[in-house]
Amino acid sequence: MPKDGGIGASTKRREDIRFLTGNGNYTDDINLRGQAYVFFLRSDVAHGRLNKVDTSDAEGMPGVVRIFTGKDFEGIGGLPCGWQVTDRFGEVMQEPGHPVLAQGKVRHVGDPIAAVVAETYAQARDAAEAIVLDIEELPAVVDMKKALEEGAPKVHDELKSNLCYDWGFVEENKAAVNEAFEAAAHVTTLELINNRLVANPMEPRVAVGDFNRSTGDSTLYTTSQNPHVIRLLMGAFVLGIPEHKLRVVAPDVGGGFGSKIFHYAEEAFCTFAAKALNRPVKWTCSRSEAFMTDAHGRDHVTKIELALDADNNFTAVRTDTHANMGAYLSTFAPSVPTWLHGTLMAGNYKTPLIYVNVKAVFTNTVPVDAYRGAGRPEATFQLERVIDKAARELGVDPIALRRQNFITQFPYATPVAVEYDTGDYHATMDKLEEIADFKGFDARRQDSAAKGKLRGLGINCYIEACGIAPSNLVGQLGARAGLYESATVRVNATGGLVVMTGSHSHGQGHETSFAQVVAEMIGIDANMIEIVHGDTANTPMGMGTYGSRSIAVGGSAMVRATEKIINKAKKIAAHLMEASDADIELKDGKFSVAGTDKSVAWGDVTLAAYVPHNYPLADIEPGLEETAFYDPSNFTYPSGAYACEVEVDPETGRVTIERFSAADDFGNIINPMIVSGQVHGGIGQGIGQALLESCVYDENGQLQTGSYMDYAMPRADDVPFYQVDHSCQTPCTHNPLGVKGCGEAGAIGSPPAVVNAVIDALQRSGRNITHIDMPLSPSRVWQAMQG
Repeated sequence: MPKDGGIGASTKRREDIRFLTGNGNYTDDINLRGQAYVFFLRSDVAHGRLNKVDTSDAEGMPGVVRIFTGKDFEGIGGLPCGWQVTDRFGEVMQEPGHPVLAQGKVRHVGDPIAAVVAETYAQARDAAEAIVLDIEELPAVVDMKKALEEGAPKVHDELKSNLCYDWGFVEENKAAVNEAFEAAAHVTTLELINNRLVANPMEPRVAVGDFNRSTGDSTLYTTSQNPHVIRLLMGAFVLGIPEHKLRVVAPDVGGGFGSKIFHYAEEAFCTFAAKALNRPVKWTCSRSEAFMTDAHGRDHVTKIELALDADNNFTAVRTDTHANMGAYLSTFAPSVPTWLHGTLMAGNYKTPLIYVNVKAVFTNTVPVDAYRGAGRPEATFQLERVIDKAARELGVDPIALRRQNFITQFPYATPVAVEYDTGDYHATMDKLEEIADFKGFDARRQDSAAKGKLRGLGINCYIEACGIAPSNLVGQLGARAGLYESATVRVNATGGLVVMTGSHSHGQGHETSFAQVVAEMIGIDANMIEIVHGDTANTPMGMGTYGSRSIAVGGSAMVRATEKIINKAKKIAAHLMEASDADIELKDGKFSVAGTDKSVAWGDVTLAAYVPHNYPLADIEPGLEETAFYDPSNFTYPSGAYACEVEVDPETGRVTIERFSAADDFGNIINPMIVSGQVHGGIGQGIGQALLESCVYDENGQLQTGSYMDYAMPRADDVPFYQVDHSCQTPCTHNPLGVKGCGEAGAIGSPPAVVNAVIDALQRSGRNITHIDMPLSPSRVWQAMQG
């Protein structure tokens, strides 16, 4: 059994005390003396030429401090893209400018045109309504395939076309893949849509800019998953502020799901305006603004083909995808449908040949970027849906078909350039069959039939790549930043520790789980350890939190820094006990000399480090503080198997999820309770995508789902109680904790399980329905049942 507060213990989250008692400190809680408020006037057309912005009437309205337009940002850098993709012809992607405020054109509904700074938010909003705009509306392009047609309206006039890039991977496999399809005994083809989503974290985005004229220092308080990256991007590429003169603070953050990774125009504006006005400037996003300014997720249209031989072995996979970039390139957008998607198309299977083609397209819509899973859910959905369809066409059991094609030997080099170090896909499927009670399905189906409902069972297997790495490799693939993580461990004289990390928390429980890791290594109470994050002024340079990287990369940096602390402390302990440091052991917070009864407590050694009376300074300098940077050598590869049971009402098409089971392999587990919570949350979001959520634009680029009146978020009665298990553990072999990451798994594995279950229910009722695009709303399911 794990020790209280150590690795493996389901310790309650320490941060929840302040959250549940209303004592959290969010960005909107920050109010600086003398601050002004900003309201952004945004475009209400999707595409137009900005002929004139007349602010004369608005400038004289009560409380107005200043009105900014695109002219104020001429000569200032636009928002940078953090990843450059090279296409299959060796050409770099088309990369248009992304101004802070619109210059010349507006390119999506919500594009900021002017920013009114006033004494109050209401005054800023009222003044914005008095601004007169002359916008020559232009034809908008929303459909990706139409955007690539000859003569289509161009989102960016300076570009050759609306095609950002045409990416092929692995290009040298293409001919062999085509030959495999020609020779296949059976080919299954499926065309599908991965619907566009709005992240909708509980806390909307907020930015507060401040400037200290006496020092020339700028400070930005913002809702961010990676404050150091925001400082780097905004300082170096937008506003030209040296990093030592720019501080970025991300306090408590109420959810992100990827949407708060990126650098946004509002952050740059508030920082710029604070200096220009010599007073703090604050912006708080409304929920309506969030729908048309936060980066959206997914939005792929794909044709996938699976080739099988006469024995039902997978021989090749071929995909053709159109990926929506929106009107501009968000920070990491180009990497999502390419390196975070194409490299996962092997899934859990030993398919020898794979070719992935992705065409990234500009449209007059909100930019699209990473959303929980980022590329991996899209890959898994394609693969697991086409495998299910193949099983039905072949008349074989879908679980048996998957088991037959599972990878069983590790490490395994896939044909899409990644190497899985460990895994046991049969074990997770065995566990799933146990916890999901497949044997009882027929009885449950009969019970549903007695109520006039159709019951279906859907299963899914997934593999995820977490902790994207290493920096030298991703740099060759186009990343414009390193992907390491950092930690500084400072030990106080009385034995307590402060751990400063570049990994930011926005709901994951870092303050609890990170403390558990360090407490386990030293053998002390986790309450003696404080975790500090979110402020570039007092944390080492780190790349932030996304891609399920926090414990695998950030935790590993903490391990390395703590190891340095322990090694130095052992030398001090050796001097205190007049022994060789090679003979010193640390266990349960006590140093001892191997083979003797000599010992000294952790606190005595740490005190000696700062009051060095008992050992020579020539050998060891005072103090106990160490920093480590960790750059992983490979991704980690969590995997799992999910099962969903649904009831479908044939009268209305309404789908109800009755049971959901998840068996995951996350490697070693730090805090089982937190891991279960992460899986629960991810499954909830995956169910939302499968059944309810869809961001829709009309043909003119008007957002049709701009509020909760039209965008259906899952509620408590839309999800069941989950049966989750993560006892199938194959530890990662290349990080010191053996961990793999868990934050995105539920969102990756659940959508195909839900869709497979609905298709199963309809097919068992005698209806020859092979696919319905997400979300499987009652109207879509009902229409499919009508033929």
